[in-house]
Amino acid sequence: MSKNIQARRKKRQPTIAETADKHIYYEKAVQCVEAEIDFIDQTFRSRKGRTATRLREDFCGTANASCEWIRRRRSNTAYGVDIDPTVLDWGRHHHIAKLKQHQEARIHLINADVFKAKTPKVDIVVAMNFSYWYLKTRNDLRRYFKKAHSCLVADGILFLDAFGGYEAGREMQERTPYKGFTYIWDQAKYNPITGDALMHIHFKFKDGSVMKKAFTYDWRLWTLPELTELLTEAGFKPTVYWEGEDADGNGNGIYSPTTQGTADAGWVAFIVAEKH
Repeated sequence: MSKNIQARRKKRQPTIAETADKHIYYEKAVQCVEAEIDFIDQTFRSRKGRTATRLREDFCGTANASCEWIRRRRSNTAYGVDIDPTVLDWGRHHHIAKLKQHQEARIHLINADVFKAKTPKVDIVVAMNFSYWYLKTRNDLRRYFKKAHSCLVADGILFLDAFGGYEAGREMQERTPYKGFTYIWDQAKYNPITGDALMHIHFKFKDGSVMKKAFTYDWRLWTLPELTELLTEAGFKPTVYWEGEDADGNGNGIYSPTTQGTADAGWVAFIVAEKH
């Protein structure tokens, strides 16, 4: 056997998992910023009777939602805040770089702790993808809500999401197939005494390779009563928006204000917290 053939055999091709960009697959599997911004924009208008123009996205990550906000109207301005400079740089290269010049001029990324970041008063503060759940004590979470309250104009709104259900505290994996990959949500560990929950996201690809622990979250599993009580203590008037159901009993993507939810295995809700 020639040395050239031996060298070719020894050279291994990298797997998809080894070369994949985790942020791209996260946005494909987890985020739908178009629907998110639709909900935020329409809900603000219906509750306040005016159109919002200034948005602050806390824990913004790649600033995907901020970019979607900027694309909606020429009057819109966005401030994205995140403590991780690498994820902000990714957003600059993959999202902001694709904006038009007049759009790029209206988005401002701030590499800072959300407690310390200074921005002009905004109509809307957004903290989505359960990002604020890294705050594990009532005092810390109340302090964040008060910070968000101080960032809003007099009739501003804080938008949050939350999840729960009787499987939320179960140690389990949920697999969702997408084109070319499988998204794996791993509820790895839960402590019912403290509410601490360790979650991972893995991606499995069509070549069989797996990107393990692409993202890891060390959260407290907050309940809706806890969140609405803390928001009230921070000076907000919170309203829970619950997802409706289609004829088969599945979620229909339409969220409405209510005080009555359903005891589902898993649910995602929005909290719309109006500034007092």
